[in-house]
Amino acid sequence: MFITDEQSFLPINPFAEPTTTMSSITNPNHPHIGDDDMIDIDFRNTTNEKLNSGVMNVDLVNTRYDDFQTIDWLKDLMRDRFRHRLLRAKTRQSFLNKILMYHDAWSGWLCVLLVGLSAGVIAGVIDIGTNWISHLKHGICLNAFWLNREQCCWASRNLQYTNVNTEECTEWFTWPQVFGTYKTGAGQFLLSYIMYIFWSTIFASFAVLLVKVFAPYACGSGIPEIKTILGGFIIRGYLGKWTLLIKSIGMMCATSAGLILGKEGPFVHIACCCGNIFSYLFPKYGRNEAKKREILSAAKKILYYMSNS
Repeated sequence: MFITDEQSFLPINPFAEPTTTMSSITNPNHPHIGDDDMIDIDFRNTTNEKLNSGVMNVDLVNTRYDDFQTIDWLKDLMRDRFRHRLLRAKTRQSFLNKILMYHDAWSGWLCVLLVGLSAGVIAGVIDIGTNWISHLKHGICLNAFWLNREQCCWASRNLQYTNVNTEECTEWFTWPQVFGTYKTGAGQFLLSYIMYIFWSTIFASFAVLLVKVFAPYACGSGIPEIKTILGGFIIRGYLGKWTLLIKSIGMMCATSAGLILGKEGPFVHIACCCGNIFSYLFPKYGRNEAKKREILSAAKKILYYMSNS
């Protein structure tokens, strides 16, 4: 069974030899095949009457998929090709349309640049925050509580080495020193151990609470779901703003609590969240699920290489 021209598709015969002559190409009734078309529809011969008559029953303007649906790759590629040809046709009308055409051409590079910058900033904040929360289990810098132990000692400029194995910082206070109790002996080690367990439990519980209440999709590494989304599956909210925020905070708390969760896998999820958010700034990607996956695929590699560099 072959697809006929009444459906605006090219007739395909799997048993026919590929024969192309100059007469067939110059024939006005012969469908035009662009050199960059994998599956092409003759948009040049598709008129408004043909669209309105229902012969080509495809919405080339807006398509929204429901949750847990699979996208129609062919339909979305058709819509993008039709949109691109409309832009090219409008460039002859005014200089502004030509600028819009150039903006559409380089919008992909701009979107990827924004994704890379934002993902890098978020990764830096997560790394600094994780380091600070981890040191908070051991003590605190009373003069500047937002500094970890290393930065606190740098700020005090009073780092002394009593011997080659012991370092003493007068600005950093352990929890036994904060409570003004044990300075040495078994009591110091016991109180330090209790505070270490206390803060680890608080951080882990806080991460669980955030994920449970605000963003259930923020749990896990996210890599299997990202692969499923790149394959064309729709999961609403999995790459949203709340998922990005809760994933970032939860990763800092969970890693600082001592849970062996790693940061490379969640970093991929965070980068894809940035890609999904910034794609809506560009209609070329925000309104087309197939084109959006180009940005997500690029975002997936950004923090992967950053975490391994």
